[in-house]
Amino acid sequence: MAERTEVVFVDGVRTPFGRAGEKGQYWNTRADDLVVKAIIGLLERNPNVPKDRIDDVAIAATTQQGDQGLTLGRTAALLAGLPKSVPGFAIDRMCAGAMTSVTTLGSGIAFGAYDLAIAGGVEHMGRHPMGFGADPNPRFLTERLVGEDALNMGSTAERIHDRFPALTKERSDRFAMRSQQKTAAAYENGKLQPDLVPVAIRSESGWGLATRDEGMRPETNMESLATLRTPFRPHGRVSAGNSSPLTDGATASLLASGDAVKEFGLTPKMRMVSFAFAGVEPEIMGLGPVPSTEKALRKAGLSIDDIGLFELNEAFAIQVLSFLDHFGIDDDDPRVNKWGGAIAIGHPLAASGVRLMIQLARQFEEHPEVRYGVTAMCVGLGQGGTVIWENPNFDKRAARKA
Repeated sequence: MAERTEVVFVDGVRTPFGRAGEKGQYWNTRADDLVVKAIIGLLERNPNVPKDRIDDVAIAATTQQGDQGLTLGRTAALLAGLPKSVPGFAIDRMCAGAMTSVTTLGSGIAFGAYDLAIAGGVEHMGRHPMGFGADPNPRFLTERLVGEDALNMGSTAERIHDRFPALTKERSDRFAMRSQQKTAAAYENGKLQPDLVPVAIRSESGWGLATRDEGMRPETNMESLATLRTPFRPHGRVSAGNSSPLTDGATASLLASGDAVKEFGLTPKMRMVSFAFAGVEPEIMGLGPVPSTEKALRKAGLSIDDIGLFELNEAFAIQVLSFLDHFGIDDDDPRVNKWGGAIAIGHPLAASGVRLMIQLARQFEEHPEVRYGVTAMCVGLGQGGTVIWENPNFDKRAARKA
């Protein structure tokens, strides 16, 4: 069997993330227009890439209806001005949609079927709340295949607190506060803005431009977090403050083979090493990244100690804390979510996987002493997804000094 082809993450961009709902900046913006804007921004940043050489476009959405339906990868490709010869398709793995877009097209590159591909995701949770219009099979409950709260993500987070009493509400609140502080510092230092594609928006006051994430609350403190309601359970531990907010936004990334990188003079930002998805009990879906990460590490021949940077999706603080505790990583470990995460930035479900990759790629540039990094996330209905990446800027001398 021939050796597999190298899979490279060339670039990634995203729209600013907006608060879902009538007061959010994207209330009057179509979902497909968000992802089209991201794709156009990605192509403008990579003028060396001939549009007719893109082999496929995979765009994920969790609620595939209305302006988030109709085979998004194909419709977005056409709307973004790609030639009609470029095919596309849609993907749904709930929160890991964009991550699955990347691993699916990355697999096609590794197999030799693709040279260049665009992978991303979009979620307009204001227009399309998760599960809206879905009709779960009654057997799930009548045959007790899942618990009643398996489809309520907040309730699944409460169950992780139940299972691990050491993961207290105070720890969750502190992690959430630090996420807000780290994201505010990242904005202050211009870390996140370079990969944001501005979006024209319309509101009652007229036209404007979305240029930054809308859900950030840098003033968050432990005192204010302690007073928030726990909507999923009386006297519970999961609140709006230690969870990701409902969010609208889109992401897009450019993947390439090693040969295409050479042919078009591209600069790799990351190299895909391995990936894995795994299933857990739907009622504790937040534990999913633990087995998926163990599986991805095993496939890569690495251990958790080889990982120098982590980008973990903060669907809920408790979910990240359970991952960190399992692997013996401190709550404040500087390798983890250096620029904050979804608690501050937002989590537009199917778009978030590529946001993690964008941030990891930027951090790789700043940390030549780090060879490997991880992007990982929990997934609704009891799954986890993990991708392990290698830093092309890795420098052994820098690693020895570190």
